[in-house]
Amino acid sequence: MQGALRRYQIMSWIVGTALLVLTYAAIQDWVNHKSGMAHVVSPIHGVLYMLYLVTVIDVGIKFRPSAGRIAAMVCSGFVPFLAFFVEHNTLVTLRSSIEP
Repeated sequence: MQGALRRYQIMSWIVGTALLVLTYAAIQDWVNHKSGMAHVVSPIHGVLYMLYLVTVIDVGIKFRPSAGRIAAMVCSGFVPFLAFFVEHNTLVTLRSSIEP
C-alpha cells in the first residue's frame, strides 16, 4: 500500500511541475504573440496527466478515499499549484489511516 502512495506522490509532483511549466509557456506565447513552447509542453503534460490518473485510480482502489478527495486529486492535475497542496493533504490523511 505504501508503494501506491509513493507512486502517487511522485506523479503528483511531476504533473504539478509540468503544469507550472505549461502555464509559463502559455503565458509567454500569449505575451509574445507566437505559438511555440506551449505546443511542445502541452502534449507532454497530457501524457503525464494520464499516467497520474492511473496512480489516482490505484490509490482510490487501495485506500477508498472519499469522492471529494478523489475529485480534488483529479482536479489537481489541471489547476496550477493545487497538486502540491492536495498531494500533501492526501498523504497525511491516508498515511494516518494505515499507521497503527
